[in-house]
Amino acid sequence: MLRFATFRVVSRGRHGIRSFPGLKPLAGSAVQECLFGNQDLSVSARNVSFAAGRTTSVAIQDMDSPPKVKLLIGGEFVDSQAKEWVDVVNPANQDVVSKLPLTTREEFEAAVRAAKQAYPKWRDTPVTTRQRIMFKFQELIRRDMDKLALNVTTEQGKTLTDARGDVFRGLEVVEHACNMSTLQMGEFMENVASGIDTYSIRQPLGACAGICPFNFPAMIPLWMFPIGVTCGNTFILKPSEKDPGAAMLLAELAVEAGLPPGVLNIVHGSHDVVNYICDDPTIKAISFVGSDVAGMHIYSRAAGKGKRVQCNMGAKNHAVIMSDADPDATMNAIIGAAFGAAGQRCMAISTVVFVGDSRPWEEGLKERAKKLKVNAGIEPEADLGPVISKQAKARICSLVQSGKDNGARIVLDGRNVQVDAYKEGNFIGPTILADVTPEMECYKQEIFGPVLLCMQAGSLEEAINLVNANRYGNGTAIFTRSGIAARTFQHEIDVGLVGINVPIPVPLPFFSFTGWRGSFAGDTNFYGKAGVQFYTQTKTITSQWKGAAGQGVAMSMPTSQKL
Repeated sequence: MLRFATFRVVSRGRHGIRSFPGLKPLAGSAVQECLFGNQDLSVSARNVSFAAGRTTSVAIQDMDSPPKVKLLIGGEFVDSQAKEWVDVVNPANQDVVSKLPLTTREEFEAAVRAAKQAYPKWRDTPVTTRQRIMFKFQELIRRDMDKLALNVTTEQGKTLTDARGDVFRGLEVVEHACNMSTLQMGEFMENVASGIDTYSIRQPLGACAGICPFNFPAMIPLWMFPIGVTCGNTFILKPSEKDPGAAMLLAELAVEAGLPPGVLNIVHGSHDVVNYICDDPTIKAISFVGSDVAGMHIYSRAAGKGKRVQCNMGAKNHAVIMSDADPDATMNAIIGAAFGAAGQRCMAISTVVFVGDSRPWEEGLKERAKKLKVNAGIEPEADLGPVISKQAKARICSLVQSGKDNGARIVLDGRNVQVDAYKEGNFIGPTILADVTPEMECYKQEIFGPVLLCMQAGSLEEAINLVNANRYGNGTAIFTRSGIAARTFQHEIDVGLVGINVPIPVPLPFFSFTGWRGSFAGDTNFYGKAGVQFYTQTKTITSQWKGAAGQGVAMSMPTSQKL
């Protein structure tokens, strides 16, 4: 029910979503018919409740057909001439949100040309100017936080609260890029030899590219292009074909912030466009987040052509629970880390290893998980929304069944959860499997859904060995009151991101996201100092300025020794 008259309406605009302040809804019906300018708009007000005195955003859709997602090439949002299009679908109700083009080869090459042409001038733009654009960019993201979050929820499915977190964690990387004048500093040493100085500088690479996953449609693009362009590179971004809207909104904000034409370009598509990115000689570096199969394909194909590559891939993140861990704090942490975002996080805790018997913990985890509300992310009471697609739901359910068939015990089964108002949604409720062993397919595969596996170990050493034997090395955590156990764990564990009584140890951007082993392939990691290193190359200069004539021809190897 609409409780006040003036609110902010979000309309499908030139590339996806645009807002119109001050539009007044008609009272009384579930679907409000409005007129703005010369365009008829249909506003869905079902189950939407607004707080009095606040400006709120709701999604509206053109009445004739879903809007077509545009490309960004050379500073212009343009219509694609693609012959093939795919539907962007709301996973809560299967509504088609928009139509996404599979970018043609010619359109891709135009984006690359735009990036190449923009590079020389952008490279020579003072770092302080580039920083100021990032300062403005972060201001605009804050202004449109709710609009971005609503788009994330609509296309990806996560709750609005979680979607705001998605945007905010990306915003923090933009804030970090505002410090590029310090991050990109080189080094200087005077008198490395008599009258000779040596110094190093960090210079950009050229045109770079980013290939994004579906699970963080705002955060991951913001991991990539803000650092890349503030270092002086130009950029070609490929959002996920499942939820491109947030990236398009961010691109419009970047243009509004003052990013020059061609510095950021956006193309869409799937396998063919990924291969174009890997093969194009103009593109010097590629950032990727996504599945193992795609990541290893990109890494091998692009690295084989001499490109710099960073690939964040799959994960199987374990939490080791010591017998002395605080029960309430630990179980609350595990529930949030396992089932938040319907388990579709690369840092989700998908496996718990209990040092000792798991049964005393199982009932507490089950009772907490049963209280979680499964619903469309737009609904205010939702704790977890749908998974991204019907295919993803089928795969998750299949892995749960395979675990059961191979001897795992189902503590809580959420596969048949029903959400009455969204019967077509891709919903899976929290699911807990116990007595899981390393040979089971549900353990070997990244499930990427709201499923928690419970395992047991006889000692901390055995738990560490179990975690280290897994092929992934993204994140892990230990819950304990023992400093000795925590210190042993952090030293011995073969995983790149470690939490001590912290379930999801994703670092803030002044550190780097340091996945290891099967979870990462490439040169250096995302954001932080490593991110700046990835998007720059070091040039070292040795200089000598003499006021008098030299000492003649020297044929021996130069040394610092003064003869």
